[in-house]
Amino acid sequence: MEILVTGATGFIGPHLVTGLRGRGCSVRILARPNEDTTQFERQGIAVHRGDLRNAGTLISPFQGVDAVFNLAAVHGLWRARQEYYDVNVAGAENVCRAALAAGIRRLVHMSTWTVCGFGLGRPVSEDLPLKAGTDTYQITKVESDRIVQRYIAENNLPATIVRPSTIFGPGDGINFSRMAERLCAGKAVIIGSGRNAVPFLYISDLVDGMIRAAFNEKATGQIYNIGHDQPLTQEEMWRCIAAEIGVNPPRLRVPYHFLYPLGVLAEKLVDRDNPKRQPLVTRYGVQIFGTDNRQSIEKARRELGYAPQVSLRDGIRMTAEWYLNQQARSESEPEAVAMTL
Repeated sequence: MEILVTGATGFIGPHLVTGLRGRGCSVRILARPNEDTTQFERQGIAVHRGDLRNAGTLISPFQGVDAVFNLAAVHGLWRARQEYYDVNVAGAENVCRAALAAGIRRLVHMSTWTVCGFGLGRPVSEDLPLKAGTDTYQITKVESDRIVQRYIAENNLPATIVRPSTIFGPGDGINFSRMAERLCAGKAVIIGSGRNAVPFLYISDLVDGMIRAAFNEKATGQIYNIGHDQPLTQEEMWRCIAAEIGVNPPRLRVPYHFLYPLGVLAEKLVDRDNPKRQPLVTRYGVQIFGTDNRQSIEKARRELGYAPQVSLRDGIRMTAEWYLNQQARSESEPEAVAMTL
């Protein structure tokens, strides 16, 4: 099969490309004109230059493609609101239109577990209503989820939506790395009791779930949670990461109902439309780590044969090894440069 991956230069993309090629697929990627695609070019992977925000640039990359994995999204950073809407919302609609025009057999759109809200008091299933919160990323991912659902219902778009847990693994410069950096700096805190479940998933399990969704005919028009049914608690997650990177776990516990209003204040102190710095804390981050959240993966188990293969503790161990190697490499670079002068 000929596969196109958008957003391939992010954390998830290289893992997905490797997984697809391991299954005998021919893969091409869509990258913006200024993105570094050296790692793909070295593997002989075709690179198409374009931008989800410009529908005209999607025509050529989509031609002759059997399936498209849409990973492209603005996330994880405090950016201007318009960037999120341009890529996450308008970009998702452009992808749907391009997929229809090219007659592809399957579009796999990556959504997120947060589109149904936080702390619902029950495992989140795919049939729960979408709930836009206060964070621009979450709001725009809800809108893009709805757009894909609308194209499925009204235009018979052969799409599948996957809603993964928070992903981590080697190469993760956002979720795991930020947690590790806070631990190393002694700035990590436990929100509330720490006994709440946090929905994390190791990268290889996400790749497996997404590929299963793409190649199963019964998945057309469906939505699947791709997560782990044995989540760690917030405190277990922090302690496990701390142990693997060799630092002390967080000792300070901050009440949720104190930290959430602090997030409101911290966000107000930053100009959202012209951000030059990150808020000290955000409401979105407080909700992710401070509320009890679990995903039901029964539908994916039943219809896709999906089951997580990597325990979260093993995933943390492997990611910590990558993180420590990266840190060691960064520390040795100045010395290496000096030796060459």
